[in-house]
Amino acid sequence: MRDMNNVFHLAIPARDLDEAYTFYVEKLGCKLARRYADRITLDFFGDQVVCHLSQDYDQEPKMYPRHFGVTFRDRAQFDNLYKLAKQREIPFFHDMSLRFEGLIEEHLTFFLIDPSNNLLEFKYYHDERMMY
Repeated sequence: MRDMNNVFHLAIPARDLDEAYTFYVEKLGCKLARRYADRITLDFFGDQVVCHLSQDYDQEPKMYPRHFGVTFRDRAQFDNLYKLAKQREIPFFHDMSLRFEGLIEEHLTFFLIDPSNNLLEFKYYHDERMMY
């Protein structure tokens, strides 16, 4: 089981660190933890995402199999992030949709795309037991 004192770490490619900073910090609202010539480290909703300067990124991204994001327990937080993304004109890869309608796994989801074509999924399950 996760100890909430620990932090999940994910490293992703970034073709340009200024673009990554604008997307994650200025638009999405993440906190910049550190910046170096070759990477930025972010507080991404309580976990650590490191954007490493790289020209090796997906030119034609697909939802599956690779994306990352947050599953919210609180519907209001999910809705607020969606509204923020719309207001700040953050690029959507896939707008809000309802998946598995009528089943216990039913959830709302949307995908954002960062400047390096990394896909970010944000979800809210109607039944909290389905988060894992």
